[in-house]
Amino acid sequence: MARVSGLSGNEIYCMALKGYTAGELVVGNSVNSMGFLGSLGAGLNNILGGEIPQVTQAIQDGRMHAFSRMAKEAQTHGASGVAGVSGDLRGLSGNTEFLFVGSCVFSKSGGGNFFTSAGDAQELYCHMDAGYTPIHHVFGNIAYSMGVGGGLLGALKQLARGEISEYSDVFNKTRHKALERITAAARNDGANAVLGIRTTVLPWMGTHEMVMTGTAMHHPGLPAGDVVTSDLTGEELWSMASLGYAPVKLLMSTSIYSLGVVGGIFSALKSLARGEISELTTLVHDAREHCIDRLKREADGLGAEEVVGVKTYIIEIGQGLIEFMAIGTAVRKVTGMGTATQMLPAQAIVRDKDTWVDGDTGFSLLRNTDS
Repeated sequence: MARVSGLSGNEIYCMALKGYTAGELVVGNSVNSMGFLGSLGAGLNNILGGEIPQVTQAIQDGRMHAFSRMAKEAQTHGASGVAGVSGDLRGLSGNTEFLFVGSCVFSKSGGGNFFTSAGDAQELYCHMDAGYTPIHHVFGNIAYSMGVGGGLLGALKQLARGEISEYSDVFNKTRHKALERITAAARNDGANAVLGIRTTVLPWMGTHEMVMTGTAMHHPGLPAGDVVTSDLTGEELWSMASLGYAPVKLLMSTSIYSLGVVGGIFSALKSLARGEISELTTLVHDAREHCIDRLKREADGLGAEEVVGVKTYIIEIGQGLIEFMAIGTAVRKVTGMGTATQMLPAQAIVRDKDTWVDGDTGFSLLRNTDS
């Protein structure tokens, strides 16, 4: 019978260049409930603030069950690996369904260890051409709450202008815990790199969960035992490798700032007239400078030469609060770092588009859009 693959035409082409053929689409899912005791414990931790271990573990267990089933299905097909793995978390009749979908790939030579890869196969091609061998799709998560205690102290500080360290600390700690967990998962798999890290924050059972996903890989030019992390795209990582650079660590910094009651009043009055609102201008400027300065100091401590691919986000939380976040990958030159080919093929860069658009059901299926 014909094979049904989730890989696009460009992805299949890229895998063929690395000696793989496309195989069956594989799926793994798990429908889970927290249970009464878990919900009770989560509620108590929610009051205190910070991580809520019961929720973190419940989500982690659900993901692992679903992922293991997908990988097992691929192995029953005799696949060499699963490429283009994506995960999802959705509500289902009051419970939560964890879902993983990927596509089998088969090595033409028949050798190598079974692997799973996050992201699409075009990104996987870039990683492999830069000398990285895929091992395992890995993820690290944390469920957290601001808590009543931190919220009260933070609320008092909102009366004055400036950073609210209690809020900043919660956001910074949660993000770094997720990074530590995905790094630990990669280390357990014998990897020395986690590439293509993507971060998602979702509401779940009255809390927030942040999950990082990426591919644990091995590169012979990197030190054994240590694990580097990167959120660079496949094309970006390939380009940096061609220049002799290797990732060191994914860096993150968050600052929560308050305009303050007095600043808010002046800002509101000034907004009635045309012109610059200096209170808001300086607030955003200070938050940005604070975050980027943290990235620079951490990069210097790691011995990195540059922080590349830096992305900045400003989010209005409400009640006069804004979150400023900066994310980038610290890199440095490594002897022997390079790429197998001198140029990337167009098929590794051009993204395929779906062809089922605006049907009678009233929705669109378009990649790389927010719709």
